[in-house]
Amino acid sequence: MSGRQAAVLAIALFLAVRALVALTVSVVADAQGRSALRLYTKWDAQWYAGIAEDGYGFVRQHEDGRLLADYAFFPLYPAAERFVSTLTGLAFPVAGVLLSVLASVVAAGGIFAVANRVLGTREAVVAVVLWAAVPVAVVQTMGYSESLFTALAAWCLNAVLCNRWLLAALLACGAGLTRPVGAAVVAAVVIAAVVGWLDAPESTRVSGFRRLLDRRLAAVLIAPLGLMGYLGWVAYETGDLDGYFAVTQGWGNGLDGGRAFGAWIVGYLVGPSPLLGLAILVGLVALVGLVVLCVRQRLPLPVLVYTVAMVVLALTTSGYFGSKPRYLLPVFPLLFPVASWLVGRPRWVAATGLAVAAVGAAAYAAVWLLGPGPP
Repeated sequence: MSGRQAAVLAIALFLAVRALVALTVSVVADAQGRSALRLYTKWDAQWYAGIAEDGYGFVRQHEDGRLLADYAFFPLYPAAERFVSTLTGLAFPVAGVLLSVLASVVAAGGIFAVANRVLGTREAVVAVVLWAAVPVAVVQTMGYSESLFTALAAWCLNAVLCNRWLLAALLACGAGLTRPVGAAVVAAVVIAAVVGWLDAPESTRVSGFRRLLDRRLAAVLIAPLGLMGYLGWVAYETGDLDGYFAVTQGWGNGLDGGRAFGAWIVGYLVGPSPLLGLAILVGLVALVGLVVLCVRQRLPLPVLVYTVAMVVLALTTSGYFGSKPRYLLPVFPLLFPVASWLVGRPRWVAATGLAVAAVGAAAYAAVWLLGPGPP
């Protein structure tokens, strides 16, 4: 099977899994007299739609007195949502769902490209299917920014692996304008570029001032501009150099080294739900194990930097802890060791495993979306 044929197969299987999940959510929601579309456009999707329609500046006072400002949401996704709405005439929340669906397909293509380059064709197909079938994958079709961010991150890493430094830097800029964890994408580009520049053989280096014109160094300068630009704009708008971080404090988010997350787990372990706390611990051990396997698999430096940075950021931020699995959705390289293991098994084992994962993702999506809290 050629690489192009494998890519087509991967996207087709990806769409089949996503269709199964969407159908399951629709059937269960209809049985409860609820609208699946409304489930896809709740919570953060409403904030993005509000920014797309009216721009920034909205502040809502929470019932506990906290001020929730829309500056917490990065601008590229709502800007793209506005473009899709203008182009199609769809209402902003619906345009956001369409944007996420399209971006998820682009992300699947990027995941295939990276996995195909790093692992091989069969592993790449399996990795794409696994990404479609992780339990929280329903977010890929919600009015959330994860799909767009994953698309930018995946194609950025692929550009780095292809030594297309300026393209990688521009995509890192886009990731930095999409989510605060765009810092992980920026770090992957910057570290890979600096290491590559330092390790370049003397015979290939350009001496003197012209050496500073190396595209890798240009990527180092360009990659952070999106993230730093938005943080600077929020600082200007709020009149506070620490403006963005002050806004996130109102949301209860911030980097605390994982203290709040640890306290949350301990609360379950010593409280009325110790089994749930134990299950979370098992999940954390599995997560760390996957990171270790990625290192042992000797994934390329930019892929490892992105993976480790994303995991660290997900685990060391405070906030709504039910969203932790969603924060890990873009960390697709964690699926690479699983994909390699499945490819090494008999085909019926791999097929059964992927089918079970797809059914599980559909069931989990229905339960999660129809539950009381946001993903």
